Amino acid sequence: MSRSPTLTLQPTVRSAIDRSRLRLFSGSANLSLAQEVAAYLGIDLGPMVRKRFADGELYIQIQESIRGCDVYIVQPIAHPVNDHLMELLIVVDACRRASARQITAVLPYYAYARADRKTAGRESITAKLVANLLTEAGANRVLAMDLHSAQIQGYFDIPFDHVYGSPALLEYLYSKNFSDVVVVSPDVGGVARARAFAKKLNDAPLAIIDKRRQAHNVAEVLNVIGDVKGKTAILVDDMIDTAGTITEGGRLLKEEGAERVYACATHAVFSPPAVDRLSQSVFEEVIVTNTIPVPADKRFPQLTMLSVANVLGETIWRIHEDSSVSSMFR
Repeated sequence: MSRSPTLTLQPTVRSAIDRSRLRLFSGSANLSLAQEVAAYLGIDLGPMVRKRFADGELYIQIQESIRGCDVYIVQPIAHPVNDHLMELLIVVDACRRASARQITAVLPYYAYARADRKTAGRESITAKLVANLLTEAGANRVLAMDLHSAQIQGYFDIPFDHVYGSPALLEYLYSKNFSDVVVVSPDVGGVARARAFAKKLNDAPLAIIDKRRQAHNVAEVLNVIGDVKGKTAILVDDMIDTAGTITEGGRLLKEEGAERVYACATHAVFSPPAVDRLSQSVFEEVIVTNTIPVPADKRFPQLTMLSVANVLGETIWRIHEDSSVSSMFR
């Protein structure tokens, strides 16, 4: 597989004047990613006190002046989802009350995104609810990565930047030097994502798994649309939750004659029994990014984790200096 122009981002020189009004804070959901983003930007994470009262209430205090500053708060809304969402809202509120000039919520993972419309009546559209909560708390802007549904951007009446984890995934796949690749969408809904991924992977051919979902987190895989025989099949999705869909898809691709099967996803949600399914699957590798931290007890031999800190860091810098977010990130 011939190599496209490099996707690796290199930190540029940031002057002290440029950094003077840029502040980066982190919630507790993914401190290691926030530290990597801070290192890319050449700044330190802002000091913050985080305490919990006996009844479970959170207390947050910003410990430096941020008056007139552009504040970026890194917090994926990951497990435990409700705690981390509430923590994010409290940090946003604290920054607003500390007179920050602009507050950007940096969401490497946007939870509650799967309920983005009413499908059965008398149900909540939680993706819109989270948008309302962030806006009311005081966020002036949102930066998110690989939304489950791109339409969620329309739920916000504030600027919204949507970037992807594909630069990190593609860079890694190019290093594998595959010769005969087919990119596979695990369902019809993911075709646009898989097509964009295939285009950046030297216009690789596309295949689709035809699937009918019987209930939430339960899927029935039916057949493969496209030619995968003798090829290296790369299943591409935005997230791996319980891993039922993607492991069944991998099994079907093997049955259809794929020589090797890889799984790629931005968000490693890994709800039980995902780890058991993936560790016993047909995948040569399960390639994910670090938008959500994966603890030691959820790691398995086939797992490869890549960092998206450079993509987030470069996007934050471009927002801060009012320059364009390159198509590389979209």
